[in-house]
Amino acid sequence: MIEERSPATGILAVLRRIPATLCMVAVILAVGVVSRGLWAPFEDVDLFETVAYGLPAFSEGRWWTPLTGTFFVNQPWVYVFTISGFWGMAYLEFRRGARAALAYYWVGQLFAILATAALLLMLSQFEWEWAQTQAAALDVGASGGTMACIAAAVGLFRPPWRVRGWLVLLGFVFIAMLFWGAIADLEHLLAVLLILAVDRTLRVRRTTVREQRLIAVIAVLVLGAIEIITILVPTDGPFGPTSPASGGFIDLAIDVVVIAVLVSGLRRGRRWSWVLVILLGLFNILVAALVLTLITLTSQTQVDLRWDGETELALANGFLWLVLLVYLVWVRRAFRARRRSGIGMSPAPTVEDLTAELRAHGGGTLSWMATWEGNSYARTSGGIVAYHRRNGVALALADPVGPAETRAAAVQEFVHAAEQAGLIPCFFSADDATRAAVPSGWRSLVVADDTIVDLPGLTFTGKRWNSVRTSLNKAGREDMTFRLTHLKAESWGVQQQLRAISEAWVGDKDLPEMRFTLGTLEEAEAPEVRLALAVAPNGDVDGFLSWLPIYGEHGVVRGWTLDLMRRRDGGFGPVMEYLIASSAQQFSDEGCEIMSLSGAPLAHDYPPDAGMIAALSERLAEALEPVYGFGSLHRFKQKFHPRYETMYLLFRDESDLAAIGGALTRAFLPDATLRQFAGAGLELVRGTRD
Repeated sequence: MIEERSPATGILAVLRRIPATLCMVAVILAVGVVSRGLWAPFEDVDLFETVAYGLPAFSEGRWWTPLTGTFFVNQPWVYVFTISGFWGMAYLEFRRGARAALAYYWVGQLFAILATAALLLMLSQFEWEWAQTQAAALDVGASGGTMACIAAAVGLFRPPWRVRGWLVLLGFVFIAMLFWGAIADLEHLLAVLLILAVDRTLRVRRTTVREQRLIAVIAVLVLGAIEIITILVPTDGPFGPTSPASGGFIDLAIDVVVIAVLVSGLRRGRRWSWVLVILLGLFNILVAALVLTLITLTSQTQVDLRWDGETELALANGFLWLVLLVYLVWVRRAFRARRRSGIGMSPAPTVEDLTAELRAHGGGTLSWMATWEGNSYARTSGGIVAYHRRNGVALALADPVGPAETRAAAVQEFVHAAEQAGLIPCFFSADDATRAAVPSGWRSLVVADDTIVDLPGLTFTGKRWNSVRTSLNKAGREDMTFRLTHLKAESWGVQQQLRAISEAWVGDKDLPEMRFTLGTLEEAEAPEVRLALAVAPNGDVDGFLSWLPIYGEHGVVRGWTLDLMRRRDGGFGPVMEYLIASSAQQFSDEGCEIMSLSGAPLAHDYPPDAGMIAALSERLAEALEPVYGFGSLHRFKQKFHPRYETMYLLFRDESDLAAIGGALTRAFLPDATLRQFAGAGLELVRGTRD
């Protein structure tokens, strides 16, 4: 029996693994109590100059200050940021142990203090007011070491979160340095750059199309933040003081809208957004060049042009835009997506092409669903991938159709093509072979277990088949008739009965019929699909099933997948057991290998870390259980003692789950309205095939 741990027990277990971090925090708090720095500004106390570090302290021979100054905090409100900043050290200690965490902390802290003093000593020799002011300043605090630990902790993140963490961290320290530029901000910047330079685990060896776009997005956000900060508040950094721009909130609103539009386009790889950013960058570079030209001309004519923070900031802004433009030109191929960008090689395949490929090379238990309306098709060198384009997601259904040996090529090319088109690629209900073929670092969640009944030698003998035998015997006593047929081969009267049963089954439910991996009578009209009918002695159809073909190579049907299950109210009781058992017997007699009862969607138990997909699945299951009975259906299939094959949702990382959740909801319920979703208690962003 597995004992479940309480949250308190889990927290205590974590705390026991970070003793060094807890000791550092405890010492800082204790020093705060003794020095009264927890409730009064410590920098106003006479002791401050004795323990604080900085260039003046070193000049006067107070070499002990890097140690003593570490445990003091200059203002009471700064304790909040100081203590919370130790999360990086805690994470490092938890992952790599106390020695590594302490080494990163103290090397980062001492380097930040000493390198800042050395740099300011050098820069203060020039007529630079900021450098001279900071060279005369003193500081206390542990933030140099905590920033080094945060940088090292980000280096332990798994891809692609490592690159994202570094982009955010670098953006933060550079913006703080640019606009505030206090001695502490310089220490933070140098500590982070030290870890970036020396820690080999942080090096980015290659970037995907997605990461290239993300870097551009972060860069535009940083430049946008610079623009917004200068509009809203006065600043006083290394470039001198700036005043808030005139226009106030009107300018701010315009800037926010422009930045949001550009960032959205860049994230999706849209060409128009790339062009607009290039034009905006050229404008800022032109402004900086004009300022520089005026400065050069006025210096030659001895006309006094005011050189202040606004002027220097314009030049710095132009330089940053120049760097961004060089990068955007370098990765220009990442921004070729258009709203109607196709996926895969031309010409785009048709459903007839997919069917021919399926018959030639075979497929899985869900492959026939790829022929249904609503699918789009991507041609690759390794086969054809069927997918739904919804909510900005390329939602591939099951596995690529094509030769088994080219599965990896088909998967990789589809992923690349989807990203180039600005879509989020993922695979739903994929098998282990597709899971092994996705790019390194992709995540997977088990979404269903395909229920497979092996047909060779199948006999309903033995105690475990009692319920199935009982259904067959009862059907015999009541003169029920079973036949396998095709929908179009049946008479008009039988077809009308089937439609009446299906319509009554859906009835007055709040949501329409599901699609995607669940068919309707429209899909059952295909000549390849077979119907299993249970007909009463009076000619009434008491229930029916639809079976989808499972192709092997060379057009041989090696099995059948269960799709529709419908019964008439008041008809033969165990009609479903009777239909499935009778179908299995006939398929076995025909020489088929397997019969799939399919995986009941939304009926799987997700792991604790499944996050949004698990929550979405549970809410969908609760809303649809009265209509579809997925949970009871899953239990019903166990009567046939199937073996299970795992089906996965394959996706890049957790940041895609929100969009994938919306895409899955819209794929399963494409005809539902927002009012119907709200009535069922579901929240989603309405997706489209675009």
